[in-house]
Amino acid sequence: MSIADALAHSAAKPAGKRPYFLDKQVERCLAITMAAVQELAVTRQRLDTVERILAQKGLMSQSEIENFAPTREATAERALWTQEYLTRILRIVQQEGEAISPSAMGEKSSEELADE
Repeated sequence: MSIADALAHSAAKPAGKRPYFLDKQVERCLAITMAAVQELAVTRQRLDTVERILAQKGLMSQSEIENFAPTREATAERALWTQEYLTRILRIVQQEGEAISPSAMGEKSSEELADE
């Protein structure tokens, strides 16, 4: 999967207008925060599971985990994951930006510029 494909997939949005129940700015901040909280909770649970299994089997100690140095390939995979993660976390900001028409901001769309 390419970086562009991964980022496009992680920013998928549901159809229809977003309902707002609180102030729009508050909801934006809350949506970003809750997305990060959800990601962190899942990650911590999975990490705890892996560390407990490794310790029970005597395969790895806590110090080995803390002193691990990733390869270049692992570093690249982590970087891609980080970009996908940030895209998911900031999805609401991206979607709101896409919803703003250029004419609403006093600018011409690319189609209008091409017609000129």
